[in-house]
Amino acid sequence: MEKKNRAIFIDFEFTMPDRHGRKKGFYQEIIEAGIVLVENGKILEEFSSFVVPTRFPRLSERCRSFLNISQKQVDGGISLDELVNKLKSMDNQQPGLVITWGNMDMKVLRHNCQQAGLKFPLSGKEVDLSMEYKRFFGDQNQTGLWKAVQEYGREGTGRHHRALDDALTTYHIYKLVEKDKQYLKQPKPTTIGDRIDLSKLFNKFA
Repeated sequence: MEKKNRAIFIDFEFTMPDRHGRKKGFYQEIIEAGIVLVENGKILEEFSSFVVPTRFPRLSERCRSFLNISQKQVDGGISLDELVNKLKSMDNQQPGLVITWGNMDMKVLRHNCQQAGLKFPLSGKEVDLSMEYKRFFGDQNQTGLWKAVQEYGREGTGRHHRALDDALTTYHIYKLVEKDKQYLKQPKPTTIGDRIDLSKLFNKFA
């Protein structure tokens, strides 16, 4: 984490077009948000809410079954405006890190804000942890969030494709990767050649 040791871990779930094709003008909208605010390694706040989509408020059958989310749950959610205000208050212009698994969360948030005429609420440096993970472990393919946790010999938090559970799981992986990075940064033990100036030793016996 950066100087202020602040990080916001974010996961969104989005609307999906039906299997039979896209409606005209369809774009993905946030329908659930999970946010975890961390400072100095401690969770300061967790936030979870459904979000009402504005452009296409009716969820497709594919979306409902894939995410196991009902229309009623989403209809009872907050507005995009309220979500943006919540993110703004958590960001609080203290630029730490904004950490997501994959780059879709920020892309969709940006696009949703543009469509609604809202200012993008986050000021921190954006980190796609899936790419960090890929670079760190030299994986050829981008790994799914929960597969990454299982590779660490752990289970994810809660249920996959629930926004807060995925945000918390992203935070757990971040801690594991950072711990491994620190381990790799530890200086190697010195060799005997480093401890003794061998040239002096050889000259002595020359």
